[in-house]
Amino acid sequence: MHKKTFIFIWGLIFSVMGQLCSKNKKPNILILYADDLGYGDLKILNPKSKIPTPHLEKLAKEGMIFTDGHSSSGICTPSRYALLTGRHHWRKFHGIVNAFGNSAFDSDRLTMPEMLKECGYATAAIGKWHLGWNWDAIKKPGAKPIKQGKKSGYGPDAFDWSKSIPNGPLDHGFDYYFGDTVINFPPYCWIENDKVVDIPDTMMDTSKWKKIKEGGWECRPGPMFSGWDPYENIPTTTGKAVEYVKNQASNDKPFFLYFAFPSPHAPIIPNDEFDGKSGAGPYGDFVYETDDACGRILKALEQSGQADNTMVIFTADNGPEGYAYKRDETFDHWSAEPFRGLKRDIYEGGHHVPYIIKWPGVTKAGSTCDKLVSQIDFMGTIASSLGYKLPDGAAEDSHDLLPLLKGKKANPRTVHVHNTRESSWAVRVGEWNLIVGKTGYHSRVHKSWEQKRNYPADDGDAVELYHYAKDISQRNNLAKKFPEKVAELQKELKNARERGFTAPRLVGSQ
Repeated sequence: MHKKTFIFIWGLIFSVMGQLCSKNKKPNILILYADDLGYGDLKILNPKSKIPTPHLEKLAKEGMIFTDGHSSSGICTPSRYALLTGRHHWRKFHGIVNAFGNSAFDSDRLTMPEMLKECGYATAAIGKWHLGWNWDAIKKPGAKPIKQGKKSGYGPDAFDWSKSIPNGPLDHGFDYYFGDTVINFPPYCWIENDKVVDIPDTMMDTSKWKKIKEGGWECRPGPMFSGWDPYENIPTTTGKAVEYVKNQASNDKPFFLYFAFPSPHAPIIPNDEFDGKSGAGPYGDFVYETDDACGRILKALEQSGQADNTMVIFTADNGPEGYAYKRDETFDHWSAEPFRGLKRDIYEGGHHVPYIIKWPGVTKAGSTCDKLVSQIDFMGTIASSLGYKLPDGAAEDSHDLLPLLKGKKANPRTVHVHNTRESSWAVRVGEWNLIVGKTGYHSRVHKSWEQKRNYPADDGDAVELYHYAKDISQRNNLAKKFPEKVAELQKELKNARERGFTAPRLVGSQ
């Protein structure tokens, strides 16, 4: 055999073997989690949007758009808990973790990062946490809240800031954490792993910050580092994410990065370079800055050579805040388009969120899926893709979406329960929505918005029934017309709540 031919054949063999190894390699996982972002804010989901989102549009064109994707709750903490556990939040709690609140996780609850660590992953959380810590462990004996205006909060001297803060991200599966826990809650300082970076030395004082650009600060009183600047949140956390992604290129382990934005949640504070970038005021500019940050992180992924083996997920914890009503009036931009309701509500706008997944070699570029899916399903889907057998009592509501990601015709999930408060519920079964309560609003609705959008006055019924496929905006209550369907969905809701799980067990081997 000619020497060149021999070299060519062996080169071809090694090339094929390399490709096979690459295909069998565990994928990196990057979750980009926006805060209070509406389905209608993204131009690729809503052509009427007044906000350019070029980087997310590019991501969507390279991956798969899910048009029927949902969070578990209409508020922050519960949705994050559900995403990271594969379990409906309402099986444990309903509200948010308040300032200096303890962890939402039980010590024996398997989380997604814990599962991935078992599978050999390096794990990191950067940005908003809002899932609690054990602050009492560093609180000084006898410390009492002090008055600040009409509210009260602990002062900087109430804590021993030199101590590690337990029961945070590092105790629930993450190898690394960097963030400020919650942008509008104390302490106002950076936290790296389980310690503060700069010691809080004063009380929060918004007069020391640059002027807010829309709405109110909505910041709760408490300790602050005197050099704290909330406008630095996105630039700093994004820089940390870029650094982390680039560093993982030299790591033998696959990585899982959960990057949780503070935006476009209030306070609405786009940096000056983004002023006027949208046609929806400062909020729109804040969304534009969020999109820009996504672009920077995705660029780092490309430049580090890891993009082809990374599953990228973009979604949001719930719908947009109540400022959306004024925004629609002023700029004719409805952040929850085409849905009814906003953050907190159990109408679609409260939990029907952007949901984009790009996984090279698995998802078809430019594809769309209209099947019912949830953020709760991430854990079961990832477990399935890794051949990880979930133990009994873990991820009990997490369905395997892998067939959908591969473009197969399937319906992994047929039921989804929506809930923000314990007093009222919504359930989706196939093409139907049922609101178990007199209204799906928990936030204050603007009557002028309902008139503009042609919504009828509330009929005062104990339940509301909507045909999702024909009435996605939930205008026509069919509860009186189809009492049998109401009873059927009420039974489904009762079963989901009482059975303790909604997902089948996944097949795989640990």
